[in-house]
Amino acid sequence: MDNSTIIILASSRKNGNTKQFVTDTYGVITPTITDLLDYTITPYRYDETYPYNDQFEQLIDEVLKNDVLVLATPVYWYSMSGLMKVFFDRLTDLTGVQKAKGKQLKGKIMKVLATGTDERLPVGFEVPFRETADYFDMVYEGCRYCYVKEELPQF
Repeated sequence: MDNSTIIILASSRKNGNTKQFVTDTYGVITPTITDLLDYTITPYRYDETYPYNDQFEQLIDEVLKNDVLVLATPVYWYSMSGLMKVFFDRLTDLTGVQKAKGKQLKGKIMKVLATGTDERLPVGFEVPFRETADYFDMVYEGCRYCYVKEELPQF
C-alpha cells in the first residue's frame, strides 16, 4: 500500500456505506482518511474572501503532501455528495490566488470510490472527476463502484 495516499471521505454519515467501502477496499490499516464532516469548508466565493475558520487551504496542504488522492463519495441524485461538490467548487481557488498550489497537483494520482443504491454508476458520474484531474494534469485512475442493495452493517 502506498503510504502517501490520502482519502477524502465525503459522506453525510461518518460510519456509513462509503466509509465501510473505504475500509473494505484498503483493509484494516488504511491510508489517512480525511472526513469532510470534520472540516469547515465554505462555498466558493468569486472574491476569494473566506471566514477565518475556513479550512480548505489546510486541507489542500494535506492533500499536497501525498502522491495519491482517493475521493470517496456516496452517489446522491446521480452525482457526488454535496460535501464533495463544495470541496470541488473550492478547487477553483487553486486557479486564482492559490495557483502555485494548484500546479503542485500535476502528476498526482486521483481515484474515486463511490457507493450507491443503483446497480450501475450513473452515466456521467465520473465526468467531473476525470475532467478535473485532466485540468490539473493529474493521472485519473478511474472509479470503483459499490452497489449497495441493502444497508451494509454498521461498525
